[in-house]
Amino acid sequence: MKTIKEINPKGKRILVRCDFNVPISEKGKILDDIRIRMGIPAIKYLIKRKARTILISHLGRPKGRFVSRLRLKPIKERLEKYLRIRILGPMDCLKKETKEMISGMREGDVALLENIRFYKGEIENRRDFSRRLAELGDIFVNNAFSVCHRSQASVSGIARLLPSFAGPDLLSEIRNLSKVLKNPKRPLVAIIGGRKIEDKARVVKKFAKISDFVLVGNLVANALRKENRRIENRKKIIFPSSNKNMPDLDRKTIEIFKEKIGGAKTIFWAGPLGKIEEKRYQKGTTEIARAIIASGAFSVVGGGDTIKILNRFSLLKRFSFVSTGGGAMLSFLAGERLAGLEALERQG
Repeated sequence: MKTIKEINPKGKRILVRCDFNVPISEKGKILDDIRIRMGIPAIKYLIKRKARTILISHLGRPKGRFVSRLRLKPIKERLEKYLRIRILGPMDCLKKETKEMISGMREGDVALLENIRFYKGEIENRRDFSRRLAELGDIFVNNAFSVCHRSQASVSGIARLLPSFAGPDLLSEIRNLSKVLKNPKRPLVAIIGGRKIEDKARVVKKFAKISDFVLVGNLVANALRKENRRIENRKKIIFPSSNKNMPDLDRKTIEIFKEKIGGAKTIFWAGPLGKIEEKRYQKGTTEIARAIIASGAFSVVGGGDTIKILNRFSLLKRFSFVSTGGGAMLSFLAGERLAGLEALERQG
């Protein structure tokens, strides 16, 4: 696929699909802005090269209707803090004045469209809505790997209508996740926890084929036992020592997991290993995190809850790569086709 480095952006209207879907309190306070911070370098790259940059993102799940608490005003304010410039918007992408304001942008200006999931045309991937978005730009850049499993207008729809390129964050996700999937340094150990059991079960099946060991948290383990899932190479899966639905890993399991981690050369981790919203059940997750760091292995970590607790304990920066891909990350690792990536690949 073509990359952002192949564009001469000077004076061009560049539509950039970002992921600023960050947790926000009822009072509109951003609770964790890692996704915003990770997107800043690409925006600065375009500003420096005098593009007219139009940012597109979603926030939450408004399901095609305007929801006041999900407007992107807090996102705009945080972007202005990091970029140290004034940003236009958030703007309604369907209003005539928005098109006029974008036409009047100067080189180096940045604009932000309002929450793209306020529009049913986005969610339903309507061609007419994709066309309205495409009319706002000359070039499309997808820098949001996390939405690439969605067949939506701002992900795959625009890519059919404009010259389209991959942004640096998207490329970094593909490159680092591929290091886990394709010829990883061995032993390869996968650690799968968390609560979204259906998503995780698919990944367990994949890693049972390609990894040396798969270490699973209590909820994932119980789901696998309960449904008696048929999994090839089941002997590679290391279950918690207790069959009970425990809110944290027991000491014996922690030691078994640490022994496997200590000998690993590549480690992938998705999903916390306990009920981390309660302090007393964070021990298993934090001890495993420290064991991964101490192993010196190439380590990839992903999943919103996992990232949140690692950030809280100042451990996140000590991992080799942090994936903000969420569901797209799990789909990619499970070997599924991602609509957003396919749209970029069609462009060459």
